[in-house]
Amino acid sequence: MIHTDDTDGVRVVTLDRPERRNALTADGLDALRTAIEACPEPVAYLRGAGESFCAGADLSTVADAAAEGAAAEFIERGQATADAIENTDTVVVAGIDGPARGGGVELALACDIRVATPTATLGEPGVTFGLFGAWGGTVRLPEVVGLGAALDFSLSGRVLDAEEAKQIGLVSRVCTDPRSVAESVADNDPLALEHLKRRLRDRAEKSAQQRAEREAFETLAAAHSDRLQDLQ
Repeated sequence: MIHTDDTDGVRVVTLDRPERRNALTADGLDALRTAIEACPEPVAYLRGAGESFCAGADLSTVADAAAEGAAAEFIERGQATADAIENTDTVVVAGIDGPARGGGVELALACDIRVATPTATLGEPGVTFGLFGAWGGTVRLPEVVGLGAALDFSLSGRVLDAEEAKQIGLVSRVCTDPRSVAESVADNDPLALEHLKRRLRDRAEKSAQQRAEREAFETLAAAHSDRLQDLQ
């Protein structure tokens, strides 16, 4: 269900279940988490096989879990996977080509950079059939697009095309080749990428963030002092 390929500083992580629009079971979530946490490259590129990015949770899995009283456990696995994407030192780029729905949007929200192709569409349709995205989406969506846009997007259940998603900040770029964005990020210094992601993701109190920022800069300056001399 999850395939990886490591090339030139980028681990390509493919959700490979096209017959189910790359919907994720519990095992699929665990495999995705492992692929991200074990990434040996400075950048990971998350994509879907076939014509979809990801349909989110496999609804038959959700139904089975609910019948067994294990729905919360399934959600915890989804939250843990999204948290792994957000918290890893690896920069994670989502390449959204085709539909992203529900949990697929939530996984993209956990990524550091979201790039859509012109044919991408994004939606949180759970509200139309009595659910909502619970892999951290209610936390991350307002942080990414603001509360007003988050409420409109989620409560309406409507589907956004790539350009409208870009307008509200749900994706940062629209291009025909999202992988090229991951590759361009990987061209940068890997240690700087790691420290910069940590700092930008830090939610500590301001003075603690600034102290960590100073320490990270000192580490990088020491590591690259020779190169800095050459740049003058």
